[in-house]
Amino acid sequence: MNKILIIGLGAGTLEQLPLGIYRQLTKAEQVFLRTKEHPVVKELQSEGLTFSSFDNIYEKHASFEAVYEEICETLFKLAERQSIIYAVPGHPLVAERTVQLLLERASERGIEIELGGGQSFLDPLFQAVKIDPIEGFQLLDATSLKVDELEIRQHMIIGQVYDSFMASEVKLTLMEKLPDDYGVYIVTAAGSREEQVTLVPLYELDREVSLNNLTSVYVPPVKDEVVLYKHFSKLRQIIAELRGPNGCPWDKEQTHQSLKKYLIEESFEVIEAIDEDDIDHLIEELGDVLLQVMLHAQIGEDDGYFSIDDVIESISDKMVRRHPHVFADSEAETADDVVKNWQEIKKAEKGEDNVTSHLEGVGKHLPNTLRAYEIQKKAAKVGFDWDKVEDAFAKVREEIEEFEREMKGNDSEHLMQEFGDILFAFINVARFYKINPEEALFHTNQKFIRRFTYVEQRVKESSKDFDDFTLAELDEFWNEAKRKGL
Repeated sequence: MNKILIIGLGAGTLEQLPLGIYRQLTKAEQVFLRTKEHPVVKELQSEGLTFSSFDNIYEKHASFEAVYEEICETLFKLAERQSIIYAVPGHPLVAERTVQLLLERASERGIEIELGGGQSFLDPLFQAVKIDPIEGFQLLDATSLKVDELEIRQHMIIGQVYDSFMASEVKLTLMEKLPDDYGVYIVTAAGSREEQVTLVPLYELDREVSLNNLTSVYVPPVKDEVVLYKHFSKLRQIIAELRGPNGCPWDKEQTHQSLKKYLIEESFEVIEAIDEDDIDHLIEELGDVLLQVMLHAQIGEDDGYFSIDDVIESISDKMVRRHPHVFADSEAETADDVVKNWQEIKKAEKGEDNVTSHLEGVGKHLPNTLRAYEIQKKAAKVGFDWDKVEDAFAKVREEIEEFEREMKGNDSEHLMQEFGDILFAFINVARFYKINPEEALFHTNQKFIRRFTYVEQRVKESSKDFDDFTLAELDEFWNEAKRKGL
């Protein structure tokens, strides 16, 4: 069986190459290099090395993955004829995608892969920036850097920052987590005679002219607590501390039951911020809702039942499961298709074919306007519904007439029941027009507050009391507010 011997060219100079690798390279009739852009190659050429490089492939493709695929396929075809040596910068198993592709596919191609040694760029880089990796570090690829992968409390090394464009991409990604002036190190040719280590503020990362394919960026761990506030794990730590032995007396006393009302209040404040189109207010109120989630999760963890990890796992699993048109092979071309699929999946998950009532599952703790809305939707799905909105509105008139008749008897119990019937019937009309009754009433409440506040202001300007005005005069102030668009 022919084989591909993969060896590493080390991080810098000829002196860093192990003797065994040096002998293999200089005695080989031909060596295939991923790239000749490496300091040791010129020195090896002077020692008689002959090679072929794949640098020309980089010019043919728009993505690195396509480049690596072609290099891999070319090597397999060469190895079908005879055993070959493939040399890569650094160590074969550190930041070498082509090596991983070769290892994954070698058995199906009938080719043996043998790994030689080589010093990775990590050791000289650790030495260049004087860090101890035992403290925890991340090695990341600049070509596929994602903000949610950044662990800013650890040492971060970002490789393949080979030009200004890539440095700009890295800068923009890091700025989502770090201050613009955060100090980062540009490390080029670590361990070689050309080694350069430059400290720059993050916003100047892409202005460095000496970037090349031997360049990495080192990001020191964040120590500033305020900067860490953007990190989810920091929020988790804060909540745990609030509930801990030396935490806040109020937070330590809370239970799932005691926190219920706050979750409802905070949710409505989010709606208010959305309606006001106030982004800063929305950020704050969403944070308050997240606080409630985190507190409930911490209580669950303290009691030994569940943690925030279980909450995240549950919702992640549900989102993937209920979106097969995104994560599997189902189809849904319109929003209506999505809703239909969602309901069918939900029905199957909850075993709704076996329930004794179609109204099971309607939340008992929903605000009653929303609960009425959901009850009517459930009934409508099985055909228990008016054919048209005019019929539903006629029911409203009928209920108002019944309420008027009860007004004559002045029976509070009967009046309450008939009033509830009016609300239920009117909510049914709202459903026909896809009006959320809770949201509609919220808007009306807010509108009343704005206009009544204007009336209060006008009364205050008059230096009189409310009692000094007739209802008609106060009503004129109200109409002024309406004309002002309040």
